[in-house]
Amino acid sequence: MQLTFLGGTGTVTGSKFLLTRDRTRVLIDCGLFQGYKQLRLRNWEPLHPALRSLDAVVLTHAHLDHSGFLPVLAREGYRGPIYATPATCALAEILLLDSARLQEEQADHANRHGYSKHSPARPLYTEQDAKRALTLFRPVELHQSTPIAEGMDLLLRTAGHILGAATVQISAQGQTLVCSGDLGRPQDPIMRAPELIPTADVLLVESTYGDRSHPTESTEQYLAQVINKTALRHGITLVPSFAVGRAQLLMYYLYKLKRDRLIPDIPVYLNSPMATDATSLYQHFAREHRLTAAECAAMCQGTHIIRTVDESRRLDQLREPAVIIAASGMATGGRVLHHLRALAPNPRNSILFSGFQAGGTRGADIVAGARSVRLHGEDIPIRAQVFAMENLSAHADADEIMQWLRGFTRPPRQTYVIHGEPHAADTLRRRISIELGWQVWVPEYRETVALDPIE
Repeated sequence: MQLTFLGGTGTVTGSKFLLTRDRTRVLIDCGLFQGYKQLRLRNWEPLHPALRSLDAVVLTHAHLDHSGFLPVLAREGYRGPIYATPATCALAEILLLDSARLQEEQADHANRHGYSKHSPARPLYTEQDAKRALTLFRPVELHQSTPIAEGMDLLLRTAGHILGAATVQISAQGQTLVCSGDLGRPQDPIMRAPELIPTADVLLVESTYGDRSHPTESTEQYLAQVINKTALRHGITLVPSFAVGRAQLLMYYLYKLKRDRLIPDIPVYLNSPMATDATSLYQHFAREHRLTAAECAAMCQGTHIIRTVDESRRLDQLREPAVIIAASGMATGGRVLHHLRALAPNPRNSILFSGFQAGGTRGADIVAGARSVRLHGEDIPIRAQVFAMENLSAHADADEIMQWLRGFTRPPRQTYVIHGEPHAADTLRRRISIELGWQVWVPEYRETVALDPIE
């Protein structure tokens, strides 16, 4: 068997891992590249030849850096199955349709206002492409061994992180390959802890936070401090947020802070149609998280849901303290861009980033201290106070990844560190080698490796 790394190497985006056995090809994840322009341009390259003859696709979870390239795959002719947990199937419908609509809207906006370097600007894919991909989804329950291609069986286990997130185990020719996907945190207040896995011959492990530990300070205290200081200035706290997972966690914390009277009773707005739809799934997939039905209801009742474009625009006219949660989390698109344009120039306001900011994104630039960012062809000054709250991340940190790895009862014969920026991936590689004594590598983009047969 062979494994080809078509993404998720040298970056935290674009995850695509191709497993080949004789003429059988299975792709684990099919994500968008995001961040630096040279990465985003990969989304527009001709389809890799091997992806034109796939037998199956398996998703670890629904985030776009793991699923967002599926509409391109479907547009280019793929008609095979896409296997994922039921919750991932439900979330993918929300995310992929939203991504397609957003791309079409951005292309149309660029063409009407003439700020694109391309004439005409066009979306990477359309809503019709996304709908075509969604017809291919096949739900697979956790812990149920499922044949997915000739001689290949799939087993999914809980990974935490977001609703539906799973580790992927594929067995073939007496060998077992495990892909961690994105691992959640063992003590996450909403999501359940990642399941331990006893054995694997080949392991792919993520390294988003492979070179750092999350801060130990209280998330609730930090969040309260930012909101209270901003409210005293009569400002607005803008929170760019990932629509799935992060937005719901923020809603939960804000509900608790208000309940315990640690922040004033100021309005909280959720301005993301995608996040609104995703939040409803927490009731439907109640067994996948720690919240009670009452807690789910309470966090939703304490938030004003913004549905229309007109409602979104009116938020920019607010003159009283408030919290606005809006996608996207790295400020790469979505309604948050319009709020940044309106709120970032005012020093009374705050911008609170609530998770990892990939290199090359607006979020990373703002956190690094950029004095302005380019929005819709115009440079917008950043005078609002900027905060970054990494301990709200849904990713396991380096120590938590190592804790999960110690759950293996014997070392994998081959371990590959994926889904991390270069320093994070190599730092985790060194830790695994030194602390566990495993054979471990950081693969290169488009590298193919042979999976050693069992002797």
